[in-house]
Amino acid sequence: MKRLIGVLFLLTSLSAFSQKKESPLIQFTGVVYNADSAEVVVPYVSVTNLSNNNTVNITNFKGYFSFVAHEQDSLRFTAIGYAPVTVVIPANIKSKSYTAKVLIKPQITNLPMVRVFPWATTDEFRRDFVNAKIADDDLEIARKNISRASLTAMTNSLPRDGQEIQSATAQGMHQDIVNQHSRSNPLLNPLAWGSLIKSITDGDSK
Repeated sequence: MKRLIGVLFLLTSLSAFSQKKESPLIQFTGVVYNADSAEVVVPYVSVTNLSNNNTVNITNFKGYFSFVAHEQDSLRFTAIGYAPVTVVIPANIKSKSYTAKVLIKPQITNLPMVRVFPWATTDEFRRDFVNAKIADDDLEIARKNISRASLTAMTNSLPRDGQEIQSATAQGMHQDIVNQHSRSNPLLNPLAWGSLIKSITDGDSK
């Protein structure tokens, strides 16, 4: 009797194993999207087949995937910064291909606060603190900006603005008009004096 029960159990196990092994293959295809925004794809998502020795597939940069799986396989979608999602392929698929739109939700992880100190010892901190250069306040910066040296440097380096150019042009035009209608005094001309002395010396009465 015990032998008969053992044989029946063995046959049942073999039948169940054969049924599981003979699960039909299908082409599993889809795209992974952000659950908060259905138009944003999630690239490079890991797809682990939990029903087939944890085989792993990776979606491309557009979140697209396509690989062969069995009916009723459990597939886990994981990505950094997102909560994992498990998708089960339904049974009795007639077209031998299954397409799914997978939505995974962003997951925010709050890390503990970390304080970073650049000094290894208190002696290093004390040395750097004593040698630290204190930055100028607003009043000191204003004093440096309006100092004579600063204003002279800016005058020599900065280009003239439109008002300065217009003033210089108007002044030059005015000077040209004044010189055009004025006569020079020959007594103030050294060349004229030289010519006069030479004429007197040569005896020219003119």
